[in-house]
Amino acid sequence: MRVLITGATGFIGQPLCRRLADKGHELLVVSRSPEKARAKLPDGTEIRAEVSDFVDTAPEAVINLAGEPIAEGRWTDEKKRRIVESRVETTRAIVELCAGAESAPKVLVSASAMGYYGDQGDREVTEDTAPNHEFVHEICDRWETEARKAESHDVRVAIARIGLVLDTGGGMLAKTLTPFKMGVGGRLGDGKQYMPWIHREDMVRILVFLLERDDLSGPFNASAPNPVTNAEFTQALANQLNRPAVLPAPAIALKIAFGEMSRLLLTGAKMLPERLEDAGFEFRYCRLEDALSEILAAG
Repeated sequence: MRVLITGATGFIGQPLCRRLADKGHELLVVSRSPEKARAKLPDGTEIRAEVSDFVDTAPEAVINLAGEPIAEGRWTDEKKRRIVESRVETTRAIVELCAGAESAPKVLVSASAMGYYGDQGDREVTEDTAPNHEFVHEICDRWETEARKAESHDVRVAIARIGLVLDTGGGMLAKTLTPFKMGVGGRLGDGKQYMPWIHREDMVRILVFLLERDDLSGPFNASAPNPVTNAEFTQALANQLNRPAVLPAPAIALKIAFGEMSRLLLTGAKMLPERLEDAGFEFRYCRLEDALSEILAAG
């Protein structure tokens, strides 16, 4: 298939593009820095600056991963505007492509995030769980609502609500490993908040699974079957590195340093991949210890 990908040069996008190329798909990528993108993507990838530039190419499928990083710095009003608009505007452009193309794509696989549910305490969270309305939910809700507009053009829409993606070279581990290796890591706040995690390899496999399964649509929780609390994650990482984890970051200090953004660090959801497992998806990394062991050995 001709697959159009946004966010192709990102942490998930690069291995996804390699996997799609290996499977024989033709890659169409949106990037405003084509030369930089070309160095990161498989040979033969067609790169154009805007989604609308592909209206004459008729992609048969779209995977939408684009969006301003959410977990960097304080959430000023301007930052919050960019976080929302970067997701909504790119997704809107994809829907417009679906409307304007001579032949609309058959499927849109669009990213969302665990933030859709907001803070859920320690209750189990499936795709049917009602969200807690806060800024992170607003981001995801507007993102998903825009994506589902493609359904009016007979496009199958599958939405991946992505957990914390683990691997070397990026994501949360890139920010976490150094202090833990130095023996100065620790839990965040009281450590009771849940962290739905997923190995990057499984995340790529989920996106391909949703792309290829014609019978799957709607939201899917994209996280491993065994979410852990922050305290459990902290201890598992410390154990893998043979380092102590005795220096917690107090909640008040995180709130002072990051303001509203600290909610990403101090709240969470015990998110379970119920619909993926019901559809027959098999995770390669179900236990955090196995995922961390593989990642750290490879790194």
